[in-house]
Amino acid sequence: MATAAVQPQSTPSVPTSAELIARAKAMIPTLKARARACVANRDVSVETIAEMQEAGFFRILQPKRYGGYEMHPNVFFEVQKALAEGCMSTGWMYGVLGCHPYEMALFHDEAQQEVWGDDPSMLVSSTYQPVGKVTHVEGGFRLSGHWGFSTGSVHCGWVLLGAFCPPKDDGTPAEMRTFLLPRSDYTIGKDAWHTFGLQGTGSHDIIVDDVFVPDYRTHRSIDGFLCQNPGQDVNTGPLYRLPWAQVFVRSVSTAAFGGAQAAINAAMQIMQDRVSTNTGKASKQDPILHAAIARAIAEKGEMETTLRLTFEDLMGYAERGEAIPMEKRAFYTYQSATVVRRLAGLIDDVVQLLGGRAIYMTSDIIQPWLDLHAGRAHVANDPANRTGDAVNAMLGEAPLNPFL
Repeated sequence: MATAAVQPQSTPSVPTSAELIARAKAMIPTLKARARACVANRDVSVETIAEMQEAGFFRILQPKRYGGYEMHPNVFFEVQKALAEGCMSTGWMYGVLGCHPYEMALFHDEAQQEVWGDDPSMLVSSTYQPVGKVTHVEGGFRLSGHWGFSTGSVHCGWVLLGAFCPPKDDGTPAEMRTFLLPRSDYTIGKDAWHTFGLQGTGSHDIIVDDVFVPDYRTHRSIDGFLCQNPGQDVNTGPLYRLPWAQVFVRSVSTAAFGGAQAAINAAMQIMQDRVSTNTGKASKQDPILHAAIARAIAEKGEMETTLRLTFEDLMGYAERGEAIPMEKRAFYTYQSATVVRRLAGLIDDVVQLLGGRAIYMTSDIIQPWLDLHAGRAHVANDPANRTGDAVNAMLGEAPLNPFL
C-alpha cells in the first residue's frame, strides 16, 4: 500500500549526547526519593514519565523523520544506567519503552505513521512471549491471547505482542512475528504484577480477544535477524542496520549496572560508620568487605566497557555497510545474558558482609539487591540460552536461536 511522504518532525532543539546523559544523572536524587513510592504503587509515576519525555530520553533511538534524534545506542545505554542508579525499576522501564522506537523504525512506514503521525511522543509497550493464537485472514491476521510482563503498559497507547504464525495452506512455514496493536484493541490486567523485585516496572498483563491486525502492523523476526526490515526503506541511517536483537537484549540487562551502582553506593555508606555491637569491629577496617566492594566496582566497570565497545563495533559495521559476523553477534548476546547474574552475585558477596544493618527493608541496599535478582528472571538474561550459539558460531554452524 502506498503511503504519503512524511516530513521530518520539527524539534525545537536537539540536545547533545552529553546534555542527555547529564540530564539523566541530574534525575538520580529525584528518582531515589521517589523509589519507595514507585515500588509501593507497582508503577513509575506519571510525573516521572513526563519528565523523561521532556528531557528527550525516549527520542534517542527514534527516527529523525518523526522528531527523534537517531543517536548512537551508547547514549541510550548511558542514560538508562543513570536512571537505574536512582531507581532500577525506572531504569528498567525506560530501557524497555525507550528501545521500542528502534523496533518501530523497522516496521512498515504505514505502521509508523499510525503510531507517531499525530503524536511523535507516543510510547509503545511490549511482551514478546509467543503465546498468542494467530489465524490467517484476508489482509492480515486475527489475534487472541493473554500475555504477561508488559512493562510500562499503562503509560502507552500501543503494544507489541509476540506470537507464532501457523503455516499457510500454500506450504509457507510457521514464523515468529511481533504484532502491533492500538490501545483500543487490548485490555491491561493489573492484578498479576506482585513480585519481590522490580515491582515499580508496572509489567502488567495484556489481554486480546480476537482482533484484526493488518499485515503491515507486524514485524517478522527473520527480517530483524537478516537486517532486511521494511522500515529501512524510509529510515535509511546506519543506526537501523543493526540486528534488532542486539539492541533489545541490552535494554533488559543494562539497568542492572545502575542497580549495582546504587547497591555499591549504599554499601559504602553503611561501611563508613558501621561498628559491630558484638565484636566491636569497624566495617571500614574489614579487608574482606573492602575486597568484595573493590571486586564489584572493578568487574562492573569491565562489563560496562564491554557494552560500550560492543556498540562501537556494531555501529562501525553498520556505518561501513558491512555484515556483522555471526560469531560476534552470538558472543555479544551471550555477554549481555551474563551481566545481570554476574552483578547480582557480586552484590550478594557485599550484602552478606554488612551484618544486621543490611537486612532491614529501610536499608538503601535492599531494593537494588532485590531488583538485580528479579532481573535475572528475564529470558534474555539467562546465559544458558546463549552458550550453544556462542560456541557453535565459532564452528560456522547455523544458530539455534535466530534472535541474535
